[in-house]
Amino acid sequence: MIAIINTGCANINSVRFAFERLGVNPEVIRDPAQLGQFDRAILPGVGHASVAMKRLRDQGWDQAIADYQKPLMGICLGMQLLCEQTEEGHVECLGRIPGKVRHLETGQLTSPHMGWNTLSEVKTHPLTQGLNRDDQVYFVHSFAHSCNANTLVASEYGTRFSAVVAKDNYAGMQFHPEKSAKVGAKLLNNFLNWQL
Repeated sequence: MIAIINTGCANINSVRFAFERLGVNPEVIRDPAQLGQFDRAILPGVGHASVAMKRLRDQGWDQAIADYQKPLMGICLGMQLLCEQTEEGHVECLGRIPGKVRHLETGQLTSPHMGWNTLSEVKTHPLTQGLNRDDQVYFVHSFAHSCNANTLVASEYGTRFSAVVAKDNYAGMQFHPEKSAKVGAKLLNNFLNWQL
């Protein structure tokens, strides 16, 4: 059973529909006490990091996520919230994945980074099975995790940044797998099959 965490900071329907297309019926949960009942969980997110972190803390999700020992994946802002801290609002985040989220230095390119982009580096991991360099996924973001040892997949837009990260039972995807066609479906399926 898979849970989609609803903190009020995401449009969760597209994520739910993406899993339903894979033959899985996730349950949307609003109570942190429910989290431990599920085999895996998704933390989606859109909007401003400081607002989202306040909601996570106010609702008790920070502790529930820290205590969770099964696969949990953040998507877009959800991935950034799993990291240590972010320059967006200069807030401390959940600290589950080492590294900082910084403003994406796009140079002469348009900000935010929005649209399809190529993956430039892919490490071997259960979450990246079947993924190739030059596969394309759909991004919408202005902040990004700086690449480090926890980066499984990198991409470039003005500068190199983490597209997929993982540490222990926590993972994150900066792009939107639910909007990334066959490549996104493959990645969501990998998450469903991820065994710790």
